[in-house]
Amino acid sequence: MNIVLIGYRGTGKSAVGKLVADSLGLEYISMDARIVEKAGMSIPAIVESHGWTTFRDMESEVARELAQADNLLIDSGGGVIERPENIVALQVNSRIVWLKASVDTIVSRIQGDTERPSLTGGKSFTEEVAEVLERRAPKYKDAAQHEIDTDLLTPEQIADRIIEICKQG
Repeated sequence: MNIVLIGYRGTGKSAVGKLVADSLGLEYISMDARIVEKAGMSIPAIVESHGWTTFRDMESEVARELAQADNLLIDSGGGVIERPENIVALQVNSRIVWLKASVDTIVSRIQGDTERPSLTGGKSFTEEVAEVLERRAPKYKDAAQHEIDTDLLTPEQIADRIIEICKQG
């Protein structure tokens, strides 16, 4: 059984994922890091050179590969839910947990992040986060078996909640 963390960037997937993986003896895998490794270039470089479609194709390939493995904590990219086939693949052998946060929390956590290209172009950072989050929220909700609001929780508290979910079976 795998655990897949979904949610917008800045909701805690990476920090929490490492804590949960260590606690439960799972291998931690970042989908974005796997894509960067396969492409030999950063995500902004992939998007700039080849476009979003190529990046999403690579993301789907990684989702299919990881779905075949077991005992993983998968830190998915924020846009993994943009393609339903990714969730279908990941649901086969996984418990999917949506880490949620408000626009203000997300903006405060990731404002200085230069590793992600703009998703909307031409909007302020806060406007972009709000727009993309509004569009993606129903997809996250449909994909997830569990939801955790991370606004007021530390990574350790979030990790504890995920571990508790896993113990409940």
